[in-house]
Amino acid sequence: MSSITPTPTSSVPLEPDGLWFGKDLSTSEPIPEEAIERAIALMRSGRLHRYGEQGKGYPEPSLLEQEYAEYVGSKYCVAVSSCGAAMFIALKALGVKTGDKVLTNTFTLSPVPGAIAHAGADAILIETSDHYMTDLADLERKAATSGAKVFLLSHMRGHIADLQAIKAICDAHGIAIVEDCAHTMGAKWDGKHTGTWGHVGCYSAQTYKHINSGEGGLIVTDDDDVAAQAILMSGCYMMYDQHVLKPGSEVFERWKYTTPNFSMRMSNLAAALLRPQIGQLEDRGRRWNHIYATLERELTKAQHVSIPARNAKEEYIASSIQFTLNLKPHQIEQFLRECGLRGLYIKWFGTPAPVAFTSNYEHWHYLACKPEIPRSKAVLDQLLDLRTPLSLTDEDCVLIGKIVKASIQIAAAA
Repeated sequence: MSSITPTPTSSVPLEPDGLWFGKDLSTSEPIPEEAIERAIALMRSGRLHRYGEQGKGYPEPSLLEQEYAEYVGSKYCVAVSSCGAAMFIALKALGVKTGDKVLTNTFTLSPVPGAIAHAGADAILIETSDHYMTDLADLERKAATSGAKVFLLSHMRGHIADLQAIKAICDAHGIAIVEDCAHTMGAKWDGKHTGTWGHVGCYSAQTYKHINSGEGGLIVTDDDDVAAQAILMSGCYMMYDQHVLKPGSEVFERWKYTTPNFSMRMSNLAAALLRPQIGQLEDRGRRWNHIYATLERELTKAQHVSIPARNAKEEYIASSIQFTLNLKPHQIEQFLRECGLRGLYIKWFGTPAPVAFTSNYEHWHYLACKPEIPRSKAVLDQLLDLRTPLSLTDEDCVLIGKIVKASIQIAAAA
């Protein structure tokens, strides 16, 4: 068994050391009152659809797009139903067709290769470095030999690779970059927002991300043709004039007869929930990074734990923390059991079978290109993952560190 979920009804220590955590790490921040009031007003009006044939003014998704594009410094933004939908639309708008090759990270979550499969393409997996990021040497090799014209770059769990180096490699081989920023909304590399380094950026508004509408996605780009296609694919019908940010009518004329409607537009209600949260991103980022720094300090007190140093150019927003546990697989399984018995739920990217949200490339049997990626396997086999809700206190972080240390001591002897 790869992980143990703490018994939710238990509130007392089960083990002789008396350590017990028991908090739910899947909690999210409350929706702001302004967003709730806006959503209630929409429900009372009944106007929940993304467009209105005779409605006055701009719908909520269009206003959200304007506000988010201003926040990241992008020319266009398109609001869609999920980050998976955003990645799929981005790939299709860049011309990805059935049978094409698309480069992507080995260390990522299943919606990333899922978006590539949805587009009819084959994922070519890039090795993962010891810092949990894209292995630049492997990217260089596969950019030169794969025939891929797109790199779907996942900033997995908020770890941002050297974007100047990645862009240089991709530019040299005529490869467009689509950034998966599901875990890096508000984060920057060298002062520039993630999502704006590549040709297209994709963000998530799923409950466990930086802003929360239950589910939702955002696409940003400076490319007129990509923006027009994304608007049409997302499901505007012919009501693209209801977008504040849009290319000229001549661009839509190029695409409106040949672009499918995939009906992936964000709803009015979801956008209403998100708009007031954009202004909270900076404060949330500071709070998340304080939790990260506190947990980093406490976790690295334990033997066998290592956490890679982060690059000075990486202005991250860490809504989770990852660490390497230098033990054998059966010892890691014992470690997870010991943590579970103390009310602490930790995930493992080396899990033999997919568990909840967690899976790895060995579980994606639909991949046409079976990878040989020994470095990634070595990294993932020892990689642990802990969600860090903003409700965590400094005292919680100290307790988590104690539980991890106690559990490792038992597991290391197994």
